[in-house]
Amino acid sequence: MNKATTTESVDVRDHILATGQRIMAGKGYSAVGLNEILTSAGVPKGSFYHYFGSKDAFGEAMLDSYFDDYLADLDATLAQPGLTMAQRLLNYWTVWRETQSFFDCQGKCLAVKLAAEVADLSEAMRLALKRGTSGIVERLARAIEAGAAEGSLKVDGSADVVAQSLYQLWLGASVMVKIERDTAAFETAMATTRRILALPPT
Repeated sequence: MNKATTTESVDVRDHILATGQRIMAGKGYSAVGLNEILTSAGVPKGSFYHYFGSKDAFGEAMLDSYFDDYLADLDATLAQPGLTMAQRLLNYWTVWRETQSFFDCQGKCLAVKLAAEVADLSEAMRLALKRGTSGIVERLARAIEAGAAEGSLKVDGSADVVAQSLYQLWLGASVMVKIERDTAAFETAMATTRRILALPPT
């Protein structure tokens, strides 16, 4: 296989994943059939099975791709120059508030949308979710440690436990925002986050 063919192959696979991510972030996993994804992507069914052995294998690859992008964005946010680590963390949660709402999230709320649904449907997808969310929590924990060391924030107890608690807080807030069709839960989450990190209220 020459380089051009390899690049084209990767592009087609990524296009299918991106299309599925966008559609499933809106409708969920079970409600979306392969035909809808392939029609929207403009790709024949044979091409799908060339890249993915089943819908579950596609779902696992889609979640892995989603978290790869998410973690890269998080790494960039936590490395922003000229800011304290507390400011970088607050920027992360500000972006969360803007992208994880009940409005059209363009695929950016995939983990929130699919977590409860697919964890009981597919062990492979559950493990993909676990890998991805563990990566987020680990990065938040290291950032909290760095913020405490530089003095821009303060926490009681282990940074790992605080990071886990904060991630769970924001995940729960995202669900409540979808239920209530109102972003008030994010305001509560932000106020609670500031309190936990000993940051002044806005």
